[in-house]
Amino acid sequence: MESPCILVCAMDDDKTGYCFGCGRTRDEIAQWIAYSDAERRSIMQALPARLETIERKPRRETRRRRLARGKDNVLEG
Repeated sequence: MESPCILVCAMDDDKTGYCFGCGRTRDEIAQWIAYSDAERRSIMQALPARLETIERKPRRETRRRRLARGKDNVLEG
């Protein structure tokens, strides 16, 4: 079974509701194995356009960024 998953499983919950990696919604990911081949093909055709609408962000905050943010907060206070 073909899948667009690239193992970057993080959702753009704030704006689009799409996965940053594949562009599917949570419901589409959960139901993927239940969809017919035609339904999967239809979703896969929509994914490139969806991915264009997502602002790319790091999946997780890095330690360096977290430390820098902490220093900024100390400087502001």
